[in-house]
Amino acid sequence: MRCPYCGNGEDRVVDSRESREGNVIRRRRECTRCERRFTSYEKIESLPFQVVKRDERREPYDREKLMRGLQVATRKRPISQDALEALADSIEAAMHDSGAREISSQQIGALVMARLRELDPVAYVRFASVYRRFEDVDAFVKELHRLK
Repeated sequence: MRCPYCGNGEDRVVDSRESREGNVIRRRRECTRCERRFTSYEKIESLPFQVVKRDERREPYDREKLMRGLQVATRKRPISQDALEALADSIEAAMHDSGAREISSQQIGALVMARLRELDPVAYVRFASVYRRFEDVDAFVKELHRLK
């Protein structure tokens, strides 16, 4: 690890702590030359997923895109950012558990809908209306009846 202040390549670890989830380690380090302290973070590097879109295009999985969709669906609902992060974590865990390196956007949508349905019915209907591309009010009403 290079010191961000003097560029020296030697340091010593002063303190190490695991995150609450256990997936990141925070290390306080001290440069052996200038004796200034800095923080580094270590996390397991995972292989990126490829998302297969409806038109068969492939694009890298983007957590931020998932979070934007969740935030739109839950806008003005009593759902915390922490709950959304946990929801995204559980979706990613399910993706990793599948063992596949490619996942269809339909599979991701189904995972999101299943979890949103448990978390907040209004957010579920909002997401479903975009994801399932409701063409008319009848399709929307059918989904509401299925929700009950």
